[in-house]
Amino acid sequence: MQPPGMPRMPNRAHPKETSAEMNAAMSANGNTHRLHSLPPGPPMPTALQALGWATRPLALLESARRRYGNIFTLRIRHGRPWVFLSDPEDVGKVLTITPELVRAGAGEANPLLRPLLGPRSVMLLDEPEHMTARRFILPSFHGQRMRGYGEMMVEVAQREIAKWPVGEPFALWPRMQAISNEVVMRATFGNTDGEHMQRLRVLLGDLTDWLNDPRRLTGLAIFGSRWLTGNPRFKQKIAPVEAALLDEVRRRRAAPGRPEDEGILSMLEQAYDENGSPMTDQELRDELITLLSDGPTATSMSWAFERLLRHPDKMARLRHEVLDSDSEDYIEAVVKEILRLCPAVPLVMRGLVEPMRLGGYEIPAGTIVAPAIYLVHHRDDIYPHPFAFMPERFLERPPDNYTWIPFGSGVRRCVAATFAPMEMKLVMQTVLRNVELGPASLGTQRPTRSSVAFAPADQAPVIVKRRLHAPTGSGLAAAA
Repeated sequence: MQPPGMPRMPNRAHPKETSAEMNAAMSANGNTHRLHSLPPGPPMPTALQALGWATRPLALLESARRRYGNIFTLRIRHGRPWVFLSDPEDVGKVLTITPELVRAGAGEANPLLRPLLGPRSVMLLDEPEHMTARRFILPSFHGQRMRGYGEMMVEVAQREIAKWPVGEPFALWPRMQAISNEVVMRATFGNTDGEHMQRLRVLLGDLTDWLNDPRRLTGLAIFGSRWLTGNPRFKQKIAPVEAALLDEVRRRRAAPGRPEDEGILSMLEQAYDENGSPMTDQELRDELITLLSDGPTATSMSWAFERLLRHPDKMARLRHEVLDSDSEDYIEAVVKEILRLCPAVPLVMRGLVEPMRLGGYEIPAGTIVAPAIYLVHHRDDIYPHPFAFMPERFLERPPDNYTWIPFGSGVRRCVAATFAPMEMKLVMQTVLRNVELGPASLGTQRPTRSSVAFAPADQAPVIVKRRLHAPTGSGLAAAA
């Protein structure tokens, strides 16, 4: 059974030649003209390609790969070429290239993220500033801090699950968003009590809801970041969030007897660059917005239960492991399979500073190249039955290099690459230990755009059949 709304690809072998083999074969045949042009792509006008990208981007990528192979060109905005890659060898080249030879923030490499995250976000900085920013943040995702996060994640999940009605259908995605949002708030600020934090929760939720409106997502996909930055309603939504974040920073700095550790914020405030300068307000604003924009993890957890509830045998196996054994092998395989099937970020984009040989083509400087994580994860020569939900595949063998890359790779690998899978695993275990869920609809879900990911279109409706523990004021206590 294939995941919802994702077109099935024919079972055919993808070309397995490496770029070097292809180049050698072309040279032997005297056919070298491919080395001096962009890969082929759909001949339709830019406007039609932009419309397809805005309305059915995953289907557009699949169709182009079936027609043109592992490397192809789309012209989605202003006729500028974007070269998409799905051969792991080419993907690995781009993700591990010397950082100074690609751009992630300049130009249009990530045009949809800049208005929200800001130009000083670690996701959009180029070298050497990018590495400096990573050094500020990475200590927050290691060692004792991660163990503390785990305890906090379970507590937050328990409090949310206690609110779930029994016997009444409800949408799971917003509930997972509530968990994920609170987790990241606590990780970022430490103490999240008080009216200041409650106001920030409301403002962030309002901004997220506004961005996730399908009409706005379509406009953003077609017209790019200028459409958003020029939108007065966006300015009205983002301005109070920025003000509330910086007000909270200033309030805590001025508070007497302030604790030494107030989450990731405290580490950012204490960070200094190589010149001895602390982070500016703009840098703090951008990094905090980046940390608090945690939609992908909620989306992944929603997909996990959506898929498990459509496969009772796999749900039963997972429940047995969680409730009756000390093993975590199967839940880790489930997490990997969900991140393969429904990667939170389906592609990454880089602007080439110098020409680069990819897939037998000499891609010119200035071109946007896009390692398509979604397409790599759905290659049937790497993952047999690529659209089927089969966690067992990760029990049989680990993935090869650059064939499972939900968080990217290389020096720009997502800083939360350990945080997100841990949250998925702990929240799923907490749900299974406290309630028995069932699907609230018969139809399968298709993916739909959210602000930064592809969520279940109907928000994954579920029903709590029964509680396994009794809810209390502080969470779910085990029944006597």
